[in-house]
Amino acid sequence: MLAWSWTSNQMIAVYIAFGVVLAGVAAWLILRKTVRTRMGMERQLRQDPDINDWLVIFGWTAKVLYVPTLLVAVLASILMFMQESGWKVFAGIDPKLVGGVWFAIFFTNFLVEEYHLNIKILLLGAVGIGFLLLWLHLLGWVGGFLRLFTSLAFSISGTGYLLIAIIGGLTIFISWLQGLFCYVAITPNFLNVQVGPTEAGEQIGREDYNTKVDTSDFVERLLGFGRIIITFKEKSRPPLTLLVWRVETKAQMLEKVRAKFAIDYPQQRPTTPEVQLPPPPPAENPPEPAQTPPEPSQG
Repeated sequence: MLAWSWTSNQMIAVYIAFGVVLAGVAAWLILRKTVRTRMGMERQLRQDPDINDWLVIFGWTAKVLYVPTLLVAVLASILMFMQESGWKVFAGIDPKLVGGVWFAIFFTNFLVEEYHLNIKILLLGAVGIGFLLLWLHLLGWVGGFLRLFTSLAFSISGTGYLLIAIIGGLTIFISWLQGLFCYVAITPNFLNVQVGPTEAGEQIGREDYNTKVDTSDFVERLLGFGRIIITFKEKSRPPLTLLVWRVETKAQMLEKVRAKFAIDYPQQRPTTPEVQLPPPPPAENPPEPAQTPPEPSQG
């Protein structure tokens, strides 16, 4: 049994972990009143009585389109761990087949991210593949052509699939974390571009920018994603393109915001009713002085 010591490597690791947690708590206590997050902006706009329609969005990284690949990687990792467990019921799992399926989904995700695949390109691609297979069938080469893909089969361990899923998930999480401090708030009167954890925002009037919703990428749209493009009246300023999820809901909210113009009416303070005093009673006439009879004159 190893002797316990305050200066052992295990205790040093505990000290480091405790210091990191303590520094995080201290930073949160110091910056909690100065940090301005996307949730805080949404709460502020929700409580504003003069604004009924608003939209707060941020841009996801394009790697979020690899979510199907990451989910399949998690499933493949489970299958590989079961196959490596030595149980006879899982011995029939073919690692090359699992790797081939995962690679096919990864390659599809790569095409979606790298190229702009609208419905026209997909239809032309399907027709082109159909004519290629028909031509190979006339030559009797279809079997040999398909066997080329079997040589691409490869196997990855369960740990490798799990590592791929963790790295990809961490990339997407960092994108979401960045979106807490870098976002765009759209209201009927102005556009607020937030670029930092504090009040480092820029307000742009509604006449100085335009918005456009781009859902031409068919596969992205099937996954629920689309792009909201913000162009500015200032020509030297590049457009701002944001990849957003649930683009259908976001587009409807954007149409409502851009179709309205908010007017800040002065709020009237409630007045307390004045207490009316009863009218004073009528003044009584003073009594007339008694008249003394005249004195008799002496003759």
